[in-house]
Amino acid sequence: MVEKDNGLKRYLFERRFLILLILCFTTLLVGPFIGDYHRLRYLFDLVVSVIFLSVMFAIIEKMRQLLISVCLAVPMLVAMWAKYLFESRALAVSGEICGILFFAYAIFHIVRHTLKQEEVTKETIFAALVIYMLAAFMWARIYSLLEMLQPGSFSMPAGHFFGDRLVFLYYSFVTITTLGFGDITPLTDKASALSIIEAISGQIYLVVLVAWLVGMHVSRRSK
Repeated sequence: MVEKDNGLKRYLFERRFLILLILCFTTLLVGPFIGDYHRLRYLFDLVVSVIFLSVMFAIIEKMRQLLISVCLAVPMLVAMWAKYLFESRALAVSGEICGILFFAYAIFHIVRHTLKQEEVTKETIFAALVIYMLAAFMWARIYSLLEMLQPGSFSMPAGHFFGDRLVFLYYSFVTITTLGFGDITPLTDKASALSIIEAISGQIYLVVLVAWLVGMHVSRRSK
């Protein structure tokens, strides 16, 4: 029984980035389709919670990493679920800050893990894609935090999105991919600056990622 459990854990760990990538796409699909059903909105937060747990599973290799991840994830999860019971601006702000730090911490460790790889595998590519997705999730929380601290930082259409979280998640992906539909626009210097930084960093990452993957693949084949 123990060997079976260890085998399942090893199987999931070896495919942790593929699982995490699927969960990220699931989050993008769930939100819009349940937005009109108030009683089902908790499903969106449930998927997000699973993502946080999956990220922890993907990056934790030492006890110190576990402690740091828990310290950052717990306040965010508490703030996310507490809103169904009561409204607390201070709790919401602290939750967003912890969420931003958690994603930044996870991205750092996944980048470090990816750069250590000596050959391009499917899991390496999945890890690189997960970094891009998590970066968009992190920026969404940065925009949400800015709007909390400085309301009116963004011009947003009314009645088309499920809450600010999905609004900024949409805006973050539009910005990092430089689509720029223009339906949501920054109205303050801080919002504009953050949007520019995300757009530039997203494009730089893609250029560096492609160059690195191609270079690693060519280097591996030349040997």
